[in-house]
Amino acid sequence: MTEIKIRDAEIDDAANILKIYAYYVENTAITFELQVPTLENFRLRIKKTLEEKYPYIVAEIDNKIVGYAYAGSFVGREAYKYSAELTIYLDKDFCGHGIGKKLYFELERRLKVMGIRNLYACIGYPEVEDEFLTLASVKFHERQGFNICGKFNGCGFKFNRWYSMVWMEKIVDKRGFIDVED
Repeated sequence: MTEIKIRDAEIDDAANILKIYAYYVENTAITFELQVPTLENFRLRIKKTLEEKYPYIVAEIDNKIVGYAYAGSFVGREAYKYSAELTIYLDKDFCGHGIGKKLYFELERRLKVMGIRNLYACIGYPEVEDEFLTLASVKFHERQGFNICGKFNGCGFKFNRWYSMVWMEKIVDKRGFIDVED
């Protein structure tokens, strides 16, 4: 495989990023979004992330965007400012090549520089795997050092069935925690 290049996303990347995301909206329960966002809405999402000074990055192979990841505020209250929620999507034809790992490594590196201590991911969770949702995302996050820290049962309804959702966390800076030895 050709070299994977990681770079900052730009608002002009929105159409290519949306093509990746649209597949997951239309064909999976990985996202609980039911309708593909408009291009303008997606541009605004990217713009908001960048204006809030969180990283939004893409992976390219031969100048084609094959994946993206970004971070955003966790919960949105000031006391949570040292935590971030992460999101990642890969082009369905480029899964299993280490692209997700490279994106998350770079995202985590940038977040540590920002002073972020806790990383969170909100992930669709099937009670029984099916054609719309497997445990692949949970397993990917576990390989990146995340652990399940919470579960919401049957909270998402898509494709005429109920799905649960889990929160996964990775603590990247344990200094200051009462129960951690420095």
